[in-house]
Amino acid sequence: MSSLLMKPKIPAFTVSQLSEAMEVIQERSKELEVPLEVTPALDPKKLEGLKLSLSGDHQLINAGLAVSLCKCWLQRTGNWEKLTKNDDLEAADLPHAFRRGLASAHISGRAQIIHDASSNSNATEGSRGDLIFYLDGAHSPESVEACANWFSSSIKENENSSVSNFKLDKMNGVPTNGHFQREKEVGSCKISKQILLFNCMDLRDPQILLPRLANTCASSGTYFSKALFVPSMSAYNKVTSGASAIPTDISKKDLSWQFNLQRIWEKIVQGKELDSSSEKGFNIDNAKTLSHEFIHQDASRRNTTTDNYIGSSAVMPSLPLAIKWLRDCVKENPSIRLQVLVTGSLHLVGDVLKVLRR
Repeated sequence: MSSLLMKPKIPAFTVSQLSEAMEVIQERSKELEVPLEVTPALDPKKLEGLKLSLSGDHQLINAGLAVSLCKCWLQRTGNWEKLTKNDDLEAADLPHAFRRGLASAHISGRAQIIHDASSNSNATEGSRGDLIFYLDGAHSPESVEACANWFSSSIKENENSSVSNFKLDKMNGVPTNGHFQREKEVGSCKISKQILLFNCMDLRDPQILLPRLANTCASSGTYFSKALFVPSMSAYNKVTSGASAIPTDISKKDLSWQFNLQRIWEKIVQGKELDSSSEKGFNIDNAKTLSHEFIHQDASRRNTTTDNYIGSSAVMPSLPLAIKWLRDCVKENPSIRLQVLVTGSLHLVGDVLKVLRR
């Protein structure tokens, strides 16, 4: 918590901080005679079999802080005894109502997973790929690292679950109808590709955010096949509910910031500067017709026509265009599963939710 938010003699709560930050908080609490409590992370065992609904180890820290704050408020308002009167002594620290709330709490755009149904429309069974969005509005070095850890663990859980379910069906011989079994087999053989959909506001430092994101994912064995850099819709115009039409004025957008992000990314993953000619020769019409084969292209291979290497990223002039492109990719590739991490900005995450109509 910020020491500026402390009020004289009013209880305050915080979690473990860096030593220099904790010294400031403790000094300020003494000046204002504030009872200060450093709350520990929530012990998962106290949930008694339930699971914290918000993903990520850091959410146990947030949950511990929330429990302490709520308990203090209930005690000061005389409602703590009413809440716990039907709980046993062992549950006194974490009442049933608290456990139920922690297991059902939801924050849109924070560690949120959406299976895109639109990409499956007008496609026959077994003739489509999968498009899954992993959304987290992380925009600081610490939150980006937590986001990367969550994304890596989530896609591993997804892969392990798919394999386990397929093996169980095979072992039990269920179902026996050939069509469904073939669909399971096709699904189990899908090639998963991790895609980054990124933008951050210009007051952030992408020289810190992008390396932290890439390196944290890589340490868990997660590598992005491609990265797409897009402008946030809400930073330029009002976003209406369900707005999914491609804007007609995208040719007027200033994409210099997105090209800057792309140059940083290419330096991280390829170890070389992106040829500036790609920005100078950028054409909106070319971006609209970006080949779906780009998903499969090896970034280390050179383009024999231009003698430039094929980048591992692309700048898209609008978010709806980027999502349409991703949807078309999986419609045309039944053997592919695109796992798209959307991060870097709460503006971007909110816009994606609007386009996906969530």
